[in-house]
Amino acid sequence: MMMEQLQPGEMIVLTFGHALCTEPAIAGSREWLITNGIGGYAAGTIVGTLTRSYHGLLVAALNPPLGRVLTLATLDTYVNYLSQHFDLTAHRRVGEPSPVCRWLERWWRDGTTPVWEYRLADALLERRIWMIPGANTTYIRYTVQRASAPMTLRIDALATARDHHTVSQVGDIPLQVEQIANGLRVGPIAGSHHLRLLSDRATFTPLGGWLTDLYLAVEDERGQAAVDNLQRIGRLVVTLAEGESLLIAATTESMATLNSATAWQQRADYEAALLRRIDWTDDPIVHQLALAADQFIVDRPLVEGSRGCTIIAGYPWFTDWGRDTMISLPGLTIPTRRPEIAAAVLRTFAHFVDRGMIPNRFPDEGTVPEYNTADATLWFFEAIRAHHAAYADDELLAELFPLLADIIDWHVRGTRDRIGLDRGDGLLRAGTPTTQLTWMDVRVRGWVVTPRSGKPVEINALWYNALQSMASFAHRLGKPAERYEAMAAAARAGFRRFWYEDGQYLYDVIDGPRGVDPTLRPNQIFAVSLPHSPLTPEQQHAVVRACARSLLTSVGLRSLTPTHPDYAPRYIGSLLHRDGAYHQGTVWAWLIGPFASAFYRLTNDNAATRRLLIPLIDHLADGCIGTISEIFDGDPPHHPRGCFAQAWSVAEVLRVWYDLSRHHRADNA
Repeated sequence: MMMEQLQPGEMIVLTFGHALCTEPAIAGSREWLITNGIGGYAAGTIVGTLTRSYHGLLVAALNPPLGRVLTLATLDTYVNYLSQHFDLTAHRRVGEPSPVCRWLERWWRDGTTPVWEYRLADALLERRIWMIPGANTTYIRYTVQRASAPMTLRIDALATARDHHTVSQVGDIPLQVEQIANGLRVGPIAGSHHLRLLSDRATFTPLGGWLTDLYLAVEDERGQAAVDNLQRIGRLVVTLAEGESLLIAATTESMATLNSATAWQQRADYEAALLRRIDWTDDPIVHQLALAADQFIVDRPLVEGSRGCTIIAGYPWFTDWGRDTMISLPGLTIPTRRPEIAAAVLRTFAHFVDRGMIPNRFPDEGTVPEYNTADATLWFFEAIRAHHAAYADDELLAELFPLLADIIDWHVRGTRDRIGLDRGDGLLRAGTPTTQLTWMDVRVRGWVVTPRSGKPVEINALWYNALQSMASFAHRLGKPAERYEAMAAAARAGFRRFWYEDGQYLYDVIDGPRGVDPTLRPNQIFAVSLPHSPLTPEQQHAVVRACARSLLTSVGLRSLTPTHPDYAPRYIGSLLHRDGAYHQGTVWAWLIGPFASAFYRLTNDNAATRRLLIPLIDHLADGCIGTISEIFDGDPPHHPRGCFAQAWSVAEVLRVWYDLSRHHRADNA
């Protein structure tokens, strides 16, 4: 794999040559992702092997941004050329080894679009896949780039109609297939929705039967159902000469253009417009991260029909979470110069505030929002502060200020799950021994893996930061600020109770069921990284040293020190085993952001801070190409795990990269 050396303003081209494309361990583990801005997506591996239940050419969001259903799974492609037969498929059946496609010459990305180049004798066949912004429509285009004779393609479409979290059994979902103009109508997929499979050059004819016993290796590794079955729905045969193309559209929409140039130009223009907005740098790394950032931004229609906006926490399985959204928002929208997106997201979540809390998450099932979080609402304050600092949006600040004041009032008098102010020390308490309200939130089969009820350290760092921000907001708007200043002073004084003198770092929780918890975790880093720190300079240095020595890795911070008896070195196996490791040593990529911010705050060393981010920049060529994974194993070699594309991982790297560039310009002005 190579990242081509480019001039400023050009894009990183992430390229895999023939040697890597035909190496099963590489081509079968490197993934690609494209999205449509309403929650739908397509994903797969470089070689074409389906290794997850989430892999497919069209996972449609039928209730945007959720209701995600796998429709068109794959297009099996066979080529006849110069009296030779070429099989471009790479399915893995149960009991078989990992496959290769020996004809795959090169794989690369054009923006976010995956491109395959197959060398077939003296010919070169290109395939590319993209989605239309704002529609559940995927395009697959085959182009004969080079040939000395006509080439015949036979393409078999395999489909299903299942929730993307599940697998299918033969006969589970007997799809009805009917011929329509330019293709097939398949379904129903869900409710009244149908898949339409269309082509600009030839017509699919219905095809029966099943492809059975597909082995999903990654699901097996995750302890999930790992055998899938797909229905053969249609076959297309077309002959192409050199320079000719075949366009296939898979859509659940009522309309989809079959003009190849128009369809491609929609995607190309969309991405070009995104990159033109970045007026502060020509750095190709920033451009790549900006395209990755856009994949998480999706529409969320509000109940009265107005357009809202939200952030998908991670692909392929997460929905939009309040905590992840607010942490991610500054990095996704400030470096990319998208203030209107930030404002829309903040207004959307403001719409759902209830009893002083923003939702923790919107479930995939479409039920009412869940409010079981102590930190998401406090991150809401920080997202507003960062947005205002970047864009001086006084109109939005004035609009939201009464709501923010009400949120503070709710926290003072107490809201859900015993979240409320302890007037004795000015700190927030939260939770019970059976609730999980912080970002370390795993509770499985009644087992609370990381019990943190009481007064968690990052909750109170965020509380102090929110109070200081409120005081600043009040001053900006000409409103009384004394109350917030007094509360912030009380919280700062109370925060002294977190100092663990013997360890020279911060307790993770105080006033819990067992008193104080001295476990060394990364949650304390926010007491240094947030704009308003309650710590002395000496304490800030000590916290950063403690985190660096025990938690820092090349790809983020461990969630628990390796010297702890509960440390889990690998995140693998059954759901129970993985949940037990999730916050017990697993490395979280997003935590490199607050650590880097804290490190720079104390050292003012731009180059050294930037160096902390380089391994995650390199990771753009690993895992899911062009984006950043959610988590990594705690022990080297830190194999990527979890969601293959995570919003806050991308956002925090982009945020810090932007901040460092801004500081560099200021220092050299």
